[in-house]
Amino acid sequence: MSSALLLIDLQNAILAGLGTAERQPAIDAALEGVVARLAELKRKARAAGISSFIIQHDGQGTHRLAKRGEGWQLRREIAPEAGDVVVHKTSCDSFFETDLEARLRTKGITHLIIGGCMTQFCVDTTARRAVSLGFDVTLLSDGHTTADMGKLTFEAIIAHHNMLLDGFDAGPHEIKLIPTAQIAF
Repeated sequence: MSSALLLIDLQNAILAGLGTAERQPAIDAALEGVVARLAELKRKARAAGISSFIIQHDGQGTHRLAKRGEGWQLRREIAPEAGDVVVHKTSCDSFFETDLEARLRTKGITHLIIGGCMTQFCVDTTARRAVSLGFDVTLLSDGHTTADMGKLTFEAIIAHHNMLLDGFDAGPHEIKLIPTAQIAF
């Protein structure tokens, strides 16, 4: 099984201003923790010769991730290095109208280790789509995050999706949840 690390939407403004004044500090702190864990995992993957695919959302107009704006820029902690693949998307599904699947298949990738933002949108959709396309997925249980949504806290959204996605399958391919610290290359 050939693996790749898939990092989704780790951009400067990914969670900016999505929480209330009271909750935004907790949302920001959780994001910093996820980014730190994923940056360390990216370093380990590189040392082991594992490819990293970095997904960048191209927002339009006044969107917080408007293409080429400061908020659109990738977080410096996971900035692309030589050999990393950057894929631009315009929807929650990292495969939709992108060349991600073709790039993965060209490299012989059959297993994706996924982390990033936003749990209930891009992470969930991409993980499910990957399985339906015939990839096995390890979703990093502590490697994805989001903002509050209405009365749902980001903590509840993450916990719900971890429970919901663990074991999701399409034929012989499935999503398995593993904490970042348990990933060994």
